[in-house]
Amino acid sequence: MLRRIIVFISGNGSNLQAIIDAIQSGTLECKIDLVVSNKKTAYGLTRAEKAGIPTLVFPLKPYQDAGKTRIEYDIDLANKVKEYNPDLIVLAGWMLILSKEFINHFNDNIINLHPALPGQFDGVNSIQRAYEAFKRGEITKTGVMVHKVIPEVDKGEPLIIEEVPILESDTLETLEERIHSVEHKAIVQGIKKFLKI
Repeated sequence: MLRRIIVFISGNGSNLQAIIDAIQSGTLECKIDLVVSNKKTAYGLTRAEKAGIPTLVFPLKPYQDAGKTRIEYDIDLANKVKEYNPDLIVLAGWMLILSKEFINHFNDNIINLHPALPGQFDGVNSIQRAYEAFKRGEITKTGVMVHKVIPEVDKGEPLIIEEVPILESDTLETLEERIHSVEHKAIVQGIKKFLKI
């Protein structure tokens, strides 16, 4: 019986594509039951549709416009996702912070991909912040981690940690490219490790 995952995205979906490719090549033995995006323009939705994977667009803005809370949004989203009974939820470029009200629905079965080393550059714009710290002479490397999701942002137990050196010749763009290529491998490794497959 294949383990079932749901992937959350907010944008281009290149990490989603890495998961799809790993499944199609037989490297990763599981099934993506659903791809969720908070943005209807996310290119990752097109990637999912091309692979025959159902999608759910669940934007936050209608909740904000109606004066509803983020917790109400998270509870409604959790209820929709729970119908699929996933073995694992993978946050692969999901740009909203999930509340404990969402997280508690899934018994710690959520992992997140974050483009920084544990304890460094939690939250948004991690690659840019690492690059700026390198330029100031504060660090020589950054990295990628896949970690379990807890209510504290990017603080959950790491499953996969990959260091990425920052080169003198790097621009922000070349560093981003190298980090993204490491992310594509790390996300697949993280799913395998979590599901023990």
